Amino acid sequence: MTEFDPRNDPKVAVDVLLQALPYIERFRGAVVVVKFGGNAMVDPDLFARFAEDIVLMHRVGMRPVVVHGGGPQIGEWLARLGKESEFVDGRRVTDAETLEVVKMVLIGKVNSDVVSALNRFGPVALGLSGTDAMLLTAEAHDPELGFVGAVTNVDPSLIERTLSMDLIPVIATIGADASGQTYNINADDAAAAIAEGLGAEKLIMMTDVAGLLADVNDPTSLVQRISADEVGRLVESGVISGGMIPKMSGCVQAITHGVGSVHLIDGRVAHALLLELFTDAGVGTMVHPFAEKDSGLK
Repeated sequence: MTEFDPRNDPKVAVDVLLQALPYIERFRGAVVVVKFGGNAMVDPDLFARFAEDIVLMHRVGMRPVVVHGGGPQIGEWLARLGKESEFVDGRRVTDAETLEVVKMVLIGKVNSDVVSALNRFGPVALGLSGTDAMLLTAEAHDPELGFVGAVTNVDPSLIERTLSMDLIPVIATIGADASGQTYNINADDAAAAIAEGLGAEKLIMMTDVAGLLADVNDPTSLVQRISADEVGRLVESGVISGGMIPKMSGCVQAITHGVGSVHLIDGRVAHALLLELFTDAGVGTMVHPFAEKDSGLK
């Protein structure tokens, strides 16, 4: 990737900085939950850019909370062990053996890698999992899926204590029930539940798509802003269909449970987080509440 040299076009550099200023002012101190996933988790360059974005958010006064899964890494380790991955409705069937691999990969590998990438810039990140201090209480999502969990309760106190120490919580999506049985939790579901539990200003979902398209066959038809009630109408009319329905339904649920706004961004774009947060145009789709007094800021 060619680095931008502000000496080549100082006006562009100044314009970008001035665009960022009102967003920095508005969201200083705000909790922003970021679901880290998709291609950005496996592409080393995108992974590094993601770490830079999170640390910069922290440095300018935001309070980012990173929630991650690790689907590609889990699949890779299961293949190494000669175990075939099975999915039902996009969720990994998780028997007892698979659950052990999931815990090993999410907590021992992915979480550690994310924390290490952030701590390259100083002691800023702390690794957690949903089983720590019963952060995520879960129950079986569906018997057909085995040890796949649905979040039944979020105790945000450990996250809040981590934030109060001026640290970035990095949370692996493993939860447990009252008996201590652990579950593999879908990262989208966990991030939404955590954002709701924290009353987050923003929930940002990193995906491998550009966002919501008005026409799935036209990549230039990105919907930049949409209200939660408009989402329902687009589902009914068929504009939102297929795999985008549960994603957008999850956005609406988070909004109705107190999250300020939800953003779908393309994790395949370097620095997508900063572009979405600190520029007027953004790079993804923002879902805002039913009745929003538009301030002109995302």
